[in-house]
Amino acid sequence: MLLPRVYPILDTGLLARHGIAPAAAAEAVLNAGAQILQLRHKAFFLRADYEVAQSISDLCRQAGALFVINDRADIALLLGAALHLGQEDLPPAAARVLSNEMAIGFSTHNEHQLLAGDREPVDYLAIGPIFATGSKENPDPVVGLEELRRLRPLTRKPLVAIGGITRAQAGKVWQAGADSIAVIGDLLPEIGERTMEWLALARGRGVYA
Repeated sequence: MLLPRVYPILDTGLLARHGIAPAAAAEAVLNAGAQILQLRHKAFFLRADYEVAQSISDLCRQAGALFVINDRADIALLLGAALHLGQEDLPPAAARVLSNEMAIGFSTHNEHQLLAGDREPVDYLAIGPIFATGSKENPDPVVGLEELRRLRPLTRKPLVAIGGITRAQAGKVWQAGADSIAVIGDLLPEIGERTMEWLALARGRGVYA
């Protein structure tokens, strides 16, 4: 699986605190040129939330971008989206039984989890938090750049670095071995403009943006 170097994640809780509608945020990200977009919704999935996810799925399809749903295999299947799972979610092997076609990503936070994740039937792995982050209520211990560099050779799967990464730090994260950088907080407040800046950073390195 070839991952874009920049992986925007729209956290509905974070967007709500800024008064930004998820569909509007998605449209801004996609208009800026992003080729992947994850919707992270940690609250209960109401019908209205499904309708929002459906509208974002349509926007991604029109833009030719991969749409990723966090945690919910059922919603991902209904929308024909990719799925991203965490350590406490449905086991990746169980999700794979549901579909051989669905792209699946899996979050890891240390060497043990990364090695275990490498054996799972997933298409890519995430590792983090690379830096301290405010996007989670109970974040895992910080991984850091040196540990990212040490862990990178332990898997041949595409590796997404996540957690507290800003544009100022992006170059060092890519240099440490990340194939892609997940961006959450640094998309705000001007989501479209920030996404364009992130994509320009990736293009400046001569890599797939």
